[in-house]
Amino acid sequence: MGTHGSGVEQARVSNWNAPNIITVARILFAPAFIWLLLISTDQPTDVTRWVAAGLFVVGMATDGIDGYIARRYNLVTDLGKILDPIADKVLTGGALVALSILGELPWWVTIVILVREVGITIFRMAVLSDQVIPASRGGKIKTIMQFIALTCALMPLSAMWGLPMDIINTVLMTLVVIITVATGLDYLVDGVRQQRALTGAAAGGRKKASK
Repeated sequence: MGTHGSGVEQARVSNWNAPNIITVARILFAPAFIWLLLISTDQPTDVTRWVAAGLFVVGMATDGIDGYIARRYNLVTDLGKILDPIADKVLTGGALVALSILGELPWWVTIVILVREVGITIFRMAVLSDQVIPASRGGKIKTIMQFIALTCALMPLSAMWGLPMDIINTVLMTLVVIITVATGLDYLVDGVRQQRALTGAAAGGRKKASK
């Protein structure tokens, strides 16, 4: 690809490269997982439930694959930075809604998390013309925690292990709600700070030009 990391090379990277195609596949992958989950039960003998949980795990695991390819081969694009979190939200959001429909997760938990996720995604898209806000370390921790909590909730472990697993699921989901809200506020503060910095820089440039 020539000299890696140069501005010219980055500008020439196609949006429809391998990492972004994998990300789009993750988004399209979600309906199958959600459908299987909705027609399943929470019983350990229900193969459909295990398959649905497995599909969720595979779908979320590809997040690391497309990210690795993008960084390894210098294929990071602004589109990829937007599509990647959307893919995560489609999978996690679908899992949350389906679990609530099945009566296995309180609706308020699903609503709080979805409001944060959708709100931050819209916010990131709104400021994209000025700057790109990539996933922060806190955001990555949030995604990992959601993955762990939802995987435990999706597998019929409560039916297998009873109250101890119910307690574990409750603790995990509580941590997810706290981290999700906290990182959402952090994104907003960081975005506003960057926007003010850009506005200040633009104002300074206009003052210099008028002298």
